[in-house]
Amino acid sequence: MKKILSLVLAVLMLLGCVSFAGAETEFDPDLVAAAQADGELVVYGSCEEEYLQAACDGYEKLFGIKVTHQRLSTGEVQAKIEEENGNPSADVWFGGTTDPYNICAKEGLLQTYEAKNAVHLLGDAYRDAEGAWYGIYKGILGFMVNTEELERMKLDVPQDWQDLLKPEYKGLIWLSNYNTAGTAKLVINTMIQKYGHDEGIKYLVDLDKNIQVYTKSGSGPSKNVGTGECVIGIGFLHDGIYQIVDNGYDNIGLVIPSTGTSFEIGATAIFKGAKHDAAAKLWIEYALSPECVEQADEFGSYQFLVIDNAEQPKQAAEFGLDPENVMKYDFEDAKQNTTTYIAEVMEALGAAADDRFQTK
Repeated sequence: MKKILSLVLAVLMLLGCVSFAGAETEFDPDLVAAAQADGELVVYGSCEEEYLQAACDGYEKLFGIKVTHQRLSTGEVQAKIEEENGNPSADVWFGGTTDPYNICAKEGLLQTYEAKNAVHLLGDAYRDAEGAWYGIYKGILGFMVNTEELERMKLDVPQDWQDLLKPEYKGLIWLSNYNTAGTAKLVINTMIQKYGHDEGIKYLVDLDKNIQVYTKSGSGPSKNVGTGECVIGIGFLHDGIYQIVDNGYDNIGLVIPSTGTSFEIGATAIFKGAKHDAAAKLWIEYALSPECVEQADEFGSYQFLVIDNAEQPKQAAEFGLDPENVMKYDFEDAKQNTTTYIAEVMEALGAAADDRFQTK
C-alpha cells in the first residue's frame, strides 16, 4: 500500500501540488511524502479540548499520519518546553494566545518555518516576522457576567476596566493565573500598554483585592459564570459565546470594555528540536487551511478566523462582536517584556501572591 501511495505521489509531484480526501487545499506532495515517512506527530494544544481533538483527527484522516495530543494551558506548555530546553516531547503547539509563544520564540525554543499557506493570512500582524509562529484565530478580551446574580444583588453590569475596581465587586471577579494562562499574560500586557507601566501594575494590584479565584486555564472563569459561582469573569468573549450557545446559559452577558480592549491571536508553531520535522511542517500548512480552522465553530470555538479563504463563524457576528474594535496591541513589547512584567506584578502583590498563584 505504501508503495502504491508513493507512486501516486510521485506522479502528482509533476503537477507540483496535491489535494487529499476531498480537501480544497493543495499540499506540497514532497512535504506530504516526507511527513508520511515520519509516521507520527505529537501535538500540545492550548485551545479547548473539543477543537484540539477535531483538528488532530482531521490531520490524521487527511494524511494517514498518527497523531497523539495533550491539552495544556499555554503557561504549562511554555514551562514544559523551557524545562526540556531543545529536546521537546512534542512536535507542535496549537492554539492559545501568542504571548507565551513569543516568550518561547525569544528563548530560541521555536523553529522558524516559512509556510506556503501563510499567503492567506489577513495581514503581517497574524504571524511572527521570522516564521516562529502563525496565527489561526483572533479573540476579543472582555467581561462575561451573570446578569441574574448582578440583578439579585442590585449591582450594575461593569462597562469598563476601571469599574472592576469598585468595592461592590469585591469577591465577585474571576481571572486566570498569570503564571499558567496566556489569557492572564495578555491582561498584564493590556493594562501596562493601556495605562503605562507603573499605573498598569498598580491597576492589577488594586484589581487583586476584588478577585475571588485565579484559574489555571484562561477559559476557567467563563465555565463558571452561567452557574453563578463566578459573577464576573475576565477572559475571551468567544468562551462566553460557547457557554451561551452550547451549554444554554442565557443568563450570561458579554461586555467589550468601553474605553478599549485588546485581542489575542491564537497561534500554532513548531518546537525547536521536533522529532518529526516534516510532519510538523505539514501541520503548520494544515493549520493555515480552511480544512482545519473551519472546524472550530463545529466544536464550540467561535473565534474570528485570520485566513482569507476561510468562512467566519456566524455566531461571533450574531453577538455583535467586532474584531476590529480593539486597541493597537504592541506585540513586540509583549515579546520582549512579558516575563519581566509577570515578575513585577508578583513582586507588587507581595504576600498575596504566595498561595493564590500556585502552578500545580
